[in-house]
Amino acid sequence: MSSALHPTPSPAPLSPLSSRAHGNDAVAPAQTVAPASDTGGDARATGSRVVGEQSAAVKQKVAALLANIETAIMGKRETIKYTLVGLLARGHVLLEDVPGVGKTTLARALAKSIDCQFRRIQFTPDLLPSDIVGVSVFDQGEGDFKFHSGPLFANVILADEINRTTPRTQSALLEAMNDFQVSVDGVTHALPSPFIVLATQNPIEYAGTYTLPEAQLDRFLLRLAIGYPDRDSERQVVRSQRLSHPLDSLQPVVTAAEVLQLQEAVRQVRMDEGLLDYILEIAARTRVHKGLALGVSPRGCLMLYRAAQASAVIEGRTFCTPDDIKRLALPVLSHRVIEKGRDAGASRKDGETVLTEILEDVPVPI
Repeated sequence: MSSALHPTPSPAPLSPLSSRAHGNDAVAPAQTVAPASDTGGDARATGSRVVGEQSAAVKQKVAALLANIETAIMGKRETIKYTLVGLLARGHVLLEDVPGVGKTTLARALAKSIDCQFRRIQFTPDLLPSDIVGVSVFDQGEGDFKFHSGPLFANVILADEINRTTPRTQSALLEAMNDFQVSVDGVTHALPSPFIVLATQNPIEYAGTYTLPEAQLDRFLLRLAIGYPDRDSERQVVRSQRLSHPLDSLQPVVTAAEVLQLQEAVRQVRMDEGLLDYILEIAARTRVHKGLALGVSPRGCLMLYRAAQASAVIEGRTFCTPDDIKRLALPVLSHRVIEKGRDAGASRKDGETVLTEILEDVPVPI
């Protein structure tokens, strides 16, 4: 994404989220037309009321999503919020944590909550790109090649232990994650919408793994760690699975069409010029910092911009604040920088330290 960033225009009116929407087709925004007899003041009042109602509908849907997912993965509300940031910003999430903390559960709960198709792909050293994307097979009856789609053709993809497969297979995801399509034998196939990849990797087990290249890491909007639950949450987890797993009874609370509407609402969130300058200044300082060999790219700026907009929607706002940017800077940018003296793909902990220092030094716009 090399296009320059521009200030976000004032948001257009959002259509109320319909609970009757089904499938992957977005519902067309409703047009609010003021009667000819209305005065300018009445029209503005009506417009404000409509926007307020639409904002309330968006907030209600996001709150329902959060609560629903939290019934399956307890005590990790912030991690769930970050994951929803990835979904609503049309991004992808890298979950880097030890086994058994709920990475797969989070992905499954997200897919069930938005009534979308879920596929888990177990990445192994012998996995081929065609095993993920699909393959064209010659049909003797029709006398032509017919495309058979792979497991990538789903809405929510869990790329489990992505660093255990070869770089050749890892690269098969690049076009899908960046352009939401795949190309096989010169033919382009669009992926379902919405589409999100949740990839996992174990940060403490490196035997038989292939480090993710920077180009692959750069396609992930966020890098997250779930972490161990606190004692009370862990007690709830154990008790909740005494008879069955909470996932078994999880029901959708949002349709795929409504997810697309939420994604459109993100694009309409207002970002003031001062906040855009704040993002650009953070990125500029990473490029000249003596402790970093690689700074944040323009794509990284755009990803932080989109993530801040999604965060505002999740918090029930139609505008961004400096806190949206500061809170998301580390999960969005830490995997896009390389510390001097470290190989690409090595631990990002020191990169996070440098970013924290930069965030403390850059003046926050008021």
